Order: sequence, then structure tokens, then C-alpha cells
Amino acid sequence: MTTTDSAALAQPWSRRALLGFALAWLLFAALMLAVGVQDYLRSGGLAVWKPLLWESSSLLVGTALMLAQLQLTRHWRGALATPWRWFGRQALWLPAYWLLFTPLTFGIRHAVYALVGDSYSHRPWAEVLFYESLKITIFIGLFTAVRFGVLSYQQLLQAKLHAERANTLLRQAQLQRLAQQMQPHFLFNALNTISSLMHSDVERADATLIALVSLLRATVDAGERQSAPLAEELRLAQGYAGVMLARFGERASIAWHIEAQALACQLPVLSLQPLLENIFKHTVEQRRALTRITVSAQVEPASALLRVVLEDDGGVLVPGRASDSGSSGIGLANLRARLTMLHGNGASLQLEQLVPAGVRATLLVPAPVQ
Repeated sequence: MTTTDSAALAQPWSRRALLGFALAWLLFAALMLAVGVQDYLRSGGLAVWKPLLWESSSLLVGTALMLAQLQLTRHWRGALATPWRWFGRQALWLPAYWLLFTPLTFGIRHAVYALVGDSYSHRPWAEVLFYESLKITIFIGLFTAVRFGVLSYQQLLQAKLHAERANTLLRQAQLQRLAQQMQPHFLFNALNTISSLMHSDVERADATLIALVSLLRATVDAGERQSAPLAEELRLAQGYAGVMLARFGERASIAWHIEAQALACQLPVLSLQPLLENIFKHTVEQRRALTRITVSAQVEPASALLRVVLEDDGGVLVPGRASDSGSSGIGLANLRARLTMLHGNGASLQLEQLVPAGVRATLLVPAPVQ
């Protein structure tokens, strides 16, 4: 099944689940009404409307309370990973059933009986409250267990879908990386730089060749992984920087400010180097003056986030770059999509125009504090 097919199936799942619940509930209601009427007729009763009233009033009030519970506990889905916590939160609704179910149900019965000029008799209120509370507790417990199973299964399907989308985006990123960065003109420029240096600075040419090899090896080593430690992403970015600095000579400089604690934090694979490539493509190649580039990374304990910042002092942010309608490398749009697949709203990538000139790219990803 492709990602497109999976997405098409995932969207209606909630509607199908609700429809399934509704049909199951209607069948259950019909069963309860039929059983109630049969028991009443077997006991010698003649007024069929009475058992219909008894069962329908219980079903009506129970349904209303459960719908209220479903609506007000939707935001608790995150607790499904810890069942005891999820069931504990659902159990907080039991007092509402104990306090409301019996008075509302029996109130309806008394009102209908009064309208037809009859009186509704039942056992003493203490016994009724105890019996009805016990009955509704058992019923709600079973309903909650079934609901937990359905929601857990739905969450499992969503997790599989997200993993499938992330894998597809990763494959797309790797293809774009090979097609855009390792395309012939890039290799030609890098090898041409090395060839020129061999006539004037053999040691520098050798260092540039080593940097190019390191870049190629780091790209291949990325493999099929979805994420990699910052240390590995830095190795790829620094290999790329070595080739670019050799190519542009005195037109660019890079300062690296990396916090030691940040090196083990996970980033989407092939995410740091394309941001650096954007600077060289959109800024360094477009100007003759020196472009100062700063790459920093640090962990923010308060927010448990890894903050990676790439900043230059000469770039100009244009709408095309902000929306990534034609960016280089894996593309900002692709990177943002992979961030969403891996971390939801917990990660972000923002571009910011600096004054008087320069562009700052800020990448935030979750980094659990050890």
C-alpha cells in the first residue's frame, strides 16, 4: 500500500469507527428493549409500553452521559500509552453516573406515568440507588474496556501510517540528495577546485579531497535511517563546508559553536547539511564580499529542545526561500514534513531575516534531558 493509499484510508477511519459504534449501540438498544418486553410478558404483564419506557429511559440517559464523557475526554487520548492512567481518568466519571443516572432515569419514568394518570412504584430509594449504581458501573466498565481496545487499535494504525510516510519522505530525501547535491556539476566544481589547488597548494588540495571523500562517505552512511545524532550530521556538514571553503577561498568563513551535550541528540537524517548548502547557494555564490557563517547547537533544559542555528551576515530572505518553492538539497518543505512525521508539533524549522543583512535558520527538535 502506498502512502497516498494509506492517507486516503486513514482520514475516514474516525467516521467508520463512529458509525460502527452507532450501529453496535442501536443493536444493543434493540436487544435490551426486546429482552425487557419478553420478561415483562412472561411475568403476566399486558401494558407493553411500560417495559419499553423502562428500558428506553435507561438507554436515553446512559447514552447522553456517555456522549458527554466521550466529548469531554477526547483530549485524554495521549494517555493511551499508559493504560492505568487512561482508565484512572475515565473512572473519574463514575461519580457523575452514580449521581445523575438513577435520578434522571427514574424521573423520566415518574413523569411519563404521571402523564398517563398512573403511578410508578419501585423499591425503596436506597436499594434502587445501590442497585442501579452497581449496574451502571459494570456496564460503563465494559464499555470503557471496549473503547480502549478500539482507540488503541486506531492509534496503532496511525503510528504505522506515520512511519510509512516518514520512510517515504526519507527515501525522497535521499534521492534528492543524490540527484541535487551529488549531481555532475557539483562533482565537477569540487574536482576542478582540487585540480587548481594541486598547482599552487598541494596540501590544501589534499585536504579538500579528503573533505569531499568524507562528505560522500557520510551521505552513504546515512543509509535508511530516519534520524541520526547531531555528531554525525556535523560530520557531513563539515565535510561539505570543507569543499565549499576550498572552492570559494576567502569569500566565506565558518565558526562552529557546538555544545558537547548536544552531540548525542537526534536530528532527522540529512537535515543540517542542506541548511548549510542553502547559505552557500543563496548567499556566498551571489556576492563577492566575505560571508561570515555561524553554526551553533545547544540543548535547552527548560524546554527539553535541541536548538540548531545556522546564520550568515549577508543573505536576504526572499518569499521563494521562505516557502521553499525552489530550495536546494532535500528542500525546506521536505525537511518540515519529516519533522512533522517524526515529532508532530514538537519540532519546527524557521527562517528569519536579520538586520541589516543576513538570514538565520533555526531548527528545534525534542531533546529529552538525561
